[in-house]
Amino acid sequence: MRLSVAILILFHGFKKFNYGISGAKALVLKAGLPEFLAYGVYMGELIIPFLLIAGLFTRISALILSTTMIVAIYLGFEDKFLMLDAKTGGPLIELPLLYLLVSLSIVFLGAGKYSLDQKLHLS
Repeated sequence: MRLSVAILILFHGFKKFNYGISGAKALVLKAGLPEFLAYGVYMGELIIPFLLIAGLFTRISALILSTTMIVAIYLGFEDKFLMLDAKTGGPLIELPLLYLLVSLSIVFLGAGKYSLDQKLHLS
């Protein structure tokens, strides 16, 4: 579970790393929040996934990822929160909601047997 969510989130992080976060900045500004908050996307989508892959500080990393997804849902889908996708029939917030729920599961389950947390007795 840890690897799945972290690797998939990394795709989003690498895109933002290569092409910038202008979209995130626009959403943050539209919500009336300070622009510097948009830079949190680098932590949530680049740094945190690497910690999750390693299984290091797993619970707190998963909590940060959960918070990132809550913010993404709020900023990106606030006016479409309950809408369904005409193509798939699923909710428009399906992907970020799935990331949110999986990362919350990791918060409660922990890193698991194969992790640095386990090796270093941090869990």
